[in-house]
Amino acid sequence: MSYAVKEMFLTLQGEGVHAGRRAVFVRFAGCNLWTGREADRASAICRFCDTDFVGMDGPGGGRFADATALAGAAAVTWGDAARGERFVVLTGGEPMLQIDDALIDALHDQGFAIAMESNGTIAAHPGIDWVCISPKAGSEVVQRRGDELKLVWPQDHIDIDSLEHWDFANFLVQPMDSAAREENLRAAIAFAMARPRWRLTLQTHKMLGLP
Repeated sequence: MSYAVKEMFLTLQGEGVHAGRRAVFVRFAGCNLWTGREADRASAICRFCDTDFVGMDGPGGGRFADATALAGAAAVTWGDAARGERFVVLTGGEPMLQIDDALIDALHDQGFAIAMESNGTIAAHPGIDWVCISPKAGSEVVQRRGDELKLVWPQDHIDIDSLEHWDFANFLVQPMDSAAREENLRAAIAFAMARPRWRLTLQTHKMLGLP
């Protein structure tokens, strides 16, 4: 199987439990909740995505012929820092459209701990080391267990009480990045104050000017 990758880059993880951790990001092209075209946003299930995942023209992106090639490129992107600390984040778009056994094995063979950020509409591969699910209102989430549940807030028509019965180790709320940023931040703070199980997470990479 070949893999369509929008971009691959070295940065610090900006969100969630692993915020501040050195990581190789592999952003896969394509999503099952939005085409990525602005003309289709209004009719999409997910209408607030702030990421370009269309095509394979980003830094480090392209079509990788097989899992070995992709994992090798991730290792080169990581560089000479300690092999035992290698950490890769598979994201998108929707990464589970492309993640398979071969890729998980190849990344592990390169010494990577594998994290994934997904909308949860496709079951996560069991070999992934850290599963982060970000549910979208109007979608059918089948992956209801993992390491990190990250709720972008506010969202209409999402059952918070139901989410709290899902089997996650960490519950995080993140203000939506939109024109109403300040209002969304206040709403997310109020959410975390009202529901102590949840912790506030911010997109610190954007504050720091990181990719």
